[in-house]
Amino acid sequence: MENFLVNNRPMKPKDWAIDVAVALAAFLFGCGQLMLTASSIVIPDMALRQYLGVVNVVPTASVFVALALTTLPLVVRRRFPWPVFLFVLVTFLGLQNAFSGFSLTVVGPVAALYTIASERGRAEAIAAAALAVAGALFADAPSRTASLAFFTRFQNIALLVAAAFAGYAYRTHRAYVAETERRALEAERSREEEAARRVEEERVRIAREVHDITAHSLSAVSIQAAAAERLVDRDPEAAKQAIATARTTAKDALEEIRGMIGVLRHGDDAAETEPTTGTERLDDLAAYLERAGVGVTLDAAAYDRADVPAFVDVALYGIAREAATNIVRHARARTAVVRLSTGPVGAHLTVEDDGCGAASASDGRGHGIAGMAERVGLLGGTFSAGPRVGGGFRVEARIPLTAEKEAS
Repeated sequence: MENFLVNNRPMKPKDWAIDVAVALAAFLFGCGQLMLTASSIVIPDMALRQYLGVVNVVPTASVFVALALTTLPLVVRRRFPWPVFLFVLVTFLGLQNAFSGFSLTVVGPVAALYTIASERGRAEAIAAAALAVAGALFADAPSRTASLAFFTRFQNIALLVAAAFAGYAYRTHRAYVAETERRALEAERSREEEAARRVEEERVRIAREVHDITAHSLSAVSIQAAAAERLVDRDPEAAKQAIATARTTAKDALEEIRGMIGVLRHGDDAAETEPTTGTERLDDLAAYLERAGVGVTLDAAAYDRADVPAFVDVALYGIAREAATNIVRHARARTAVVRLSTGPVGAHLTVEDDGCGAASASDGRGHGIAGMAERVGLLGGTFSAGPRVGGGFRVEARIPLTAEKEAS
C-alpha cells in the first residue's frame, strides 16, 4: 500500500512552502465565502434570504473548524495525495449540511483532485474524478430549494471535472518538457561523442602520416649513413655523396613535418601548404629501394593518373611508401615489384618482394600494415597483406574511383 498511500517524490523546502501557502489560501478563500454568503452583501433581500434558508448571522467556530478540516490537510497533498483527497472529500460531503444556513467551499476537494491528476497519472485521475463527481452528485446539497441545490451540485461537479483536466494537462506538459530536455541533453551528448570521435580519427590520421614520413625518411637516412660508413675509407667521394643524400632526405622529412605542424598551429587560419605528394613520386620510391640494395620493377603503364581523384592518388602513394619502408626495414629482400593500374572497378596497387621475414625479433611490430588497411577502409576499398606463394610478402589495395573523400 506504500505506492498508493505515499507518493515517493523528493520534497524540497520550496515545495513544502508552496503546499503550506496553497492550504492557507484555500482556508482563507473558504472563510471569505462563508462570510459573504452569510451576510446580506450577496443577497440583500431578507424575504429571499429566508426563503433560501440563508441566515444573517456570524459563522460559529465549529464552521471554521469544519472548513479547516477540508482545506488544511492540503499541506501534505503531494506527499500523500490519495489519503488527503479521500479525507477532504468525505469531510466536505459529510459536513456541508451540518450547519444551517452555511455552505462549505469545495476548494479543498478541488485542490486535492488536481494533485492526484498531476502527480499520479491518467488512470488514477479518472478514478478520483469519478469518485468526486459521484459524491457531489448524490450527496445532499446545502439548500432548502431544488433550484439552488441543482446550481450548487452543477457548480461543484464542474469545478471538480475542471480540476481533473487541469491537473492531467499540467502533468502532460511537465512530461513533454522533461522529454524535450532529455532529448536536448541526448543530442548534446551525441554531438560531444561525435566531436570526440572525429578528434580521435584526426589524431590517428596525423599519427599515421607522421609514422609514414619518419619511418620512410629515417630508413633512407640510416641506409645512406651505413653506406657512407662503409665507403669513407675506400671511396671518400661516394661517402660524401651518401652523406649529402642523407642530409637532403632528412631536410625533406623535416619540411614535411614542419608543414604538418604549421597546419595544426594555424587552426582556422590559412596555412602555407604545398601540393600533397602523390604517385608522381613513385620514381623516388624506386630510387629509395635501389639505394637500399633492392632491385625494383616499377609497372605503372596501366595507371591513368588523370582519371583518379587526387585523394585516392595520395592514398595509393602513401600505401606504396609504407610498403617500401617495410621492405627496407624488415623484409631482407633482394627484389621488389610495384604495380599500379586503373580499371572499371577502381585503382589497383600491388607491392611484392622476395624477402624472408623480419631481420630481428623486434622488427615488424609497428602499425604500418594497420595504417595501410585503415587508409584503404576509409575510402571504401579492400586491402590484403601477407606471405605470397613462392616466398616473400605481398601488399594489395583496391580503391574505387567513386570513393568519397573521408581521409587522405
